[in-house]
Amino acid sequence: MEISKETRKRMMQIIAFGILLYCGMEHFDVVIGAVDFVLGIVMPFLVGGAIAFVINVPMKSIERHLFAKNGKLAKWRRPVAYLLTLALVIGIITLALVVVIPELGNTISMIVQQVPVAVKAVQKWLTDLPDSYPALAPAVAELNIDWSSLADSIVTFVQNFAAGVVSSGVGIFSGIVSGVVTFVIAFTFSIYVLFQKERLARQAKQILYAVFPEKATEKILSVAALSNQVFSSFLSGQCVEAVILGTLFVITMSILGMPYAMLTGIVIAITALIPIFGAFIGCVIGMLLIVMVDPVQAVWFLVLFLVLQQIEGNLIYPHVVGSSVGLPSIWVLVAVTVGGNMFGILGILVFIPLCSVLYALFAMFVKKRLREREIPESRWNAPSGGAAAAGPEVSDKTGGSGNTAG
Repeated sequence: MEISKETRKRMMQIIAFGILLYCGMEHFDVVIGAVDFVLGIVMPFLVGGAIAFVINVPMKSIERHLFAKNGKLAKWRRPVAYLLTLALVIGIITLALVVVIPELGNTISMIVQQVPVAVKAVQKWLTDLPDSYPALAPAVAELNIDWSSLADSIVTFVQNFAAGVVSSGVGIFSGIVSGVVTFVIAFTFSIYVLFQKERLARQAKQILYAVFPEKATEKILSVAALSNQVFSSFLSGQCVEAVILGTLFVITMSILGMPYAMLTGIVIAITALIPIFGAFIGCVIGMLLIVMVDPVQAVWFLVLFLVLQQIEGNLIYPHVVGSSVGLPSIWVLVAVTVGGNMFGILGILVFIPLCSVLYALFAMFVKKRLREREIPESRWNAPSGGAAAAGPEVSDKTGGSGNTAG
């Protein structure tokens, strides 16, 4: 039987791929070294693209409301929008550095100074405990605590912890210094991308249409547009959620008369940009700040945090972020759990919008298959216990916007 030209071509492609895969597995260390080398070259541009994407989200909104499109100042819309966005980002970073870091440093210093006093207070309290509660006297006597050694151990631990924080800060600072060149290149590249994004989009489309078949190119562009929308919505929703959570802490702590209400709210709002788990970092910092003023208040702050965290994690976050990316609340929690276990903080940040894209694409696939098989809507949209609620929404809105929240 004669083999067609197309079949021979496909067989040669499969054989070539198999040979390349075998060589790659045999020389895996060389492949990894080559990948690291290429990543080292393109990393500034990848970082620059990420910076441009993040800045573009608020920049688009600001640019829409600046000047008239056909007015005399139209040419200044983008430069002014970029400068305002950059000022906003720099302002937030400066606020975090100026307000949070000095207070945290002062708190650590106060902890080191107050530890011996606290140990003596606990020692006095335990010494006086048998007089107040005679029934506890045998238990206290059996403790046989060497208070001098305990105090020295606690002081040493706190000092080592503080030194570790400082050394970590020095290490981070050294890493930042060593990456200055990369950041400068990335930042410059991001400016070019933001000011030439329409031109770059046209060029990318030209390349796709020139390299791939038209149908495949249309599919790639559709997925790219959906991904851009979902990731932008996720970033916006995450910022809104962080502001809501920080505001809740400021209001409730002010009502309860807790110290550092504004500072703690700002810290929690900043750290809450890490989905679901970021606020716990803010909780630790808040407790360090409050414990030096009133240890009892620090305990009540922990209780308050646990309550607000439950409200935020189960109500606010899934609805605010979940609705912004078109992902039902249950799948938001699944995406955070799976992404965090697999890739840590980066996985948490990426998996929610990524799962939303996959969810929307799967919903479009289901809708297409239902139409091809000519299954009427009454068969799957019947109110029979709500079993379809956990599945993807297959209405006509899915293909257009990707907002498929069930």
